[in-house]
Amino acid sequence: MHIADITMFYAPASGGVRTYLDAKHRRLSRLPDTRHSLLVPGSNRTEHDGIYQVPSPALPFGGGFRFPIRLAPWCNILQELQPDLIEVGDPYLTAWAALDARRQLDVPVIGFYHSDLPLLVRNRMGKWLTPNVEAYVSRLYRHFDRVLAPSQIMANKLIGLGVDNVFVQPLGVDLQTFSPQHRDPDLRAELQIDPDAHLLIFAGRGSKEKNLPVLLDCMRDLGDAWHLLLVGSQMPTLVPDNVTVIDDFCPATQLARLMASADALVHAGDQETFGLVILEAMASGIPVVAVDAGAFREIVHDEVGLLCQPNNPKAMANAVRELFANHPAQLGRQARQRAELHYSWDRVVQDLLVHYHALTGTHQAVPAHV
Repeated sequence: MHIADITMFYAPASGGVRTYLDAKHRRLSRLPDTRHSLLVPGSNRTEHDGIYQVPSPALPFGGGFRFPIRLAPWCNILQELQPDLIEVGDPYLTAWAALDARRQLDVPVIGFYHSDLPLLVRNRMGKWLTPNVEAYVSRLYRHFDRVLAPSQIMANKLIGLGVDNVFVQPLGVDLQTFSPQHRDPDLRAELQIDPDAHLLIFAGRGSKEKNLPVLLDCMRDLGDAWHLLLVGSQMPTLVPDNVTVIDDFCPATQLARLMASADALVHAGDQETFGLVILEAMASGIPVVAVDAGAFREIVHDEVGLLCQPNNPKAMANAVRELFANHPAQLGRQARQRAELHYSWDRVVQDLLVHYHALTGTHQAVPAHV
């Protein structure tokens, strides 16, 4: 079976979609009788190890992202590849290229609804465009043979827009890259952090949706016995004394060291469609304090951490104190166990193959490990 993924959400510093596609590409390449092609934007047309770059202009101030504007180059490569199934990873031009290829190739097309487009537009442009964007999402995703959503909350939004045939497909985490084994006792001295402080961490882009002011106010409430490590691009520069900023995109291996060396993850974002960083913390063996909103309530349970009221720094600070009063190391061990049981990339790809075989009409046995 030949599977082709197509998306514009693929850049040097991109987040969850690229993580998902790279993990899937590595695992599918190991399977006999399975081929995986990945079509992504690039400066020139190139191919390496099944990854095809399609010429697309760079987005100004877009952090390396490119926005396809011509349908033909994408359609032409899909025609050349002749895949048995196409999966779409964004709701823009590449989605329509895949649907055009379906008419030519007579193959099924899956739409993976990674991002909440109406919410993104509302956050940046206001509510007045929301009805139009919702109508667009409804029209586009009704065209797909099957729609995957990373969380139940995202699936429910699509169903509410009249999209049928929606399946919840959680994402995963690399259990080797993110592991308690990467804990580094020298990190605090390296970053000049008090060795007796409780070390918290947040990793991600410093975008509006992450609600970083809530984290900063939470740290002011917690005081000197606590320290927060903010890791990622677009981080604030004016922070309390008990906050250290690493304002840069960190490769996974570097982030894994930081994550495993912390005592807990804190996350104030209230609009997350899934929350891969939560899984990375769990796999690193640390507990989580997050807000009771978005997809977090589907991942964070009592055995791995605590949820608190959204947009309330005091509530988050109290949740952090409560977490550390109730055996945080034990919660971290339970978090790792839950990540191993439910969120390995092997399990995710195994579940994806069930979707693929169902749509292509094949009934091959799916291996336990891929």
